[in-house]
Amino acid sequence: MNTADKPIIAAFPLRGEWLSPNTPGTKIPSHGTDRFGTRYAYDFIQVNWTRKGRPAYRVSFLHYLLFGVPLKEYYCWGQNVYAPCGGIVLRAEDGCEERPRTHFLSDLVNAYKNAHYFDPAKDDVQQVAGNYIILQCGKNVYAALVHLQKGSISVTPGQKISKGDLLGRVGHSGNSFAPHLHFQLMDSSDIATANGIPCAFEKYEVCQNGVWTPVSNSIPTNKDKIRASPQSF
Repeated sequence: MNTADKPIIAAFPLRGEWLSPNTPGTKIPSHGTDRFGTRYAYDFIQVNWTRKGRPAYRVSFLHYLLFGVPLKEYYCWGQNVYAPCGGIVLRAEDGCEERPRTHFLSDLVNAYKNAHYFDPAKDDVQQVAGNYIILQCGKNVYAALVHLQKGSISVTPGQKISKGDLLGRVGHSGNSFAPHLHFQLMDSSDIATANGIPCAFEKYEVCQNGVWTPVSNSIPTNKDKIRASPQSF
């Protein structure tokens, strides 16, 4: 990361143990594009650390390829999402249906269509973001929490919130390949046109050789087993 891109510090928005397969701690742009303010965005999933390949679902890989996986079989689906900062809720868009199961081919086609044919000038951004929340965290700093579970959003536009308040639950809405939380900071409240802002987490822990070590104001890599520090909530 360029030294001029000093990250904004935010609270870790989840509880429990997580992996970030897409993170600016490993590559920038973290999602391979600067579109939709994703340059420094994170994806968070829960995995079985003891199984080969660290799957995010309870069924076998063959079952996933042949039949897909119901959302309830994903470890992270329905997990609580918390406010990474205090501020004002600007957008709280719910009602977007979740596909009831993941399936490799259909999800790949959906991702391809959104990557190549989505037009922010005429298409609803919810087609990409699904159910999402936009928070204003400070001057020209906005947080987006994306792909939330339908019906789970517990805040409303205009509401003042504090860091750590419950916002909703992890889902599989919009352009989502599997249930996960997509989180990013931006310079605008408009996902379609925003630029990404670097973000680090103020307190979390990394597990190394079975020992949890606290870290501060840092950025996890895509290899780190992480969890929120107990001191952060």
